[in-house]
Amino acid sequence: MLLLTGGSALAAHAYSNSRQTTPNYKYGLSLWKDEPVDHLFPETLGGKDADYEGKLSNTGRALWRRLGISQETACDKGLSAKTLAKAKELGCEAALRATYVDPTGNTIATVALMVIPGGESKRREMADFFDGREGLEAAVHALAVPGSLAEGWTDAVRSGSGLLPVGGDSMPYVVAATAGAADGRVAGGLPGEWGEEDVDGKMDRTSWQGSATDLASSFVSYIDEIQMGSAQ
Repeated sequence: MLLLTGGSALAAHAYSNSRQTTPNYKYGLSLWKDEPVDHLFPETLGGKDADYEGKLSNTGRALWRRLGISQETACDKGLSAKTLAKAKELGCEAALRATYVDPTGNTIATVALMVIPGGESKRREMADFFDGREGLEAAVHALAVPGSLAEGWTDAVRSGSGLLPVGGDSMPYVVAATAGAADGRVAGGLPGEWGEEDVDGKMDRTSWQGSATDLASSFVSYIDEIQMGSAQ
């Protein structure tokens, strides 16, 4: 009986070990090329549950739903204005984009995965540059999706952007996003007393910047999940 019990325990231990996965941190360097595009940009993207468990692509907790993915990957196709110029200065290799909509159907956002090799200092420099623009930078070209809520989504109706670097030596990425109203409304000066101190419309753009940063932040976390092998 002791021999049988010991053998069963050994077999169970071996089976448990066989189901363990070891993260391949270097995979981060190539995941932007190796991941299927519909996995790189999940159908839904959202937050964790109350215990910070579960996948960020869990449809039950979706905060964003994908509408379309761009086939273009060149930096100058995905990025705009001074963000593009700075990214090219830092050696931008690619900019992959997808457009998402929030649960209300009122906010459209395009997120871009920027590939900037050369170390974390370059990604930090990109982020510092963006922060220095104080919300004036649109950053990402809007990706319209025909036949969807983002059919009329264009650069002209972008109202706020966010940009965050991805941490880690083997993660050469910066994530940027731009957001706006699905109905084409553009951020501007607020009416009445709210607009008296908001001559350039910065206050009205704040909520759009928050939405764009939220999508960028969720995507940064999701990219980490891919590298760790847990985004299945």
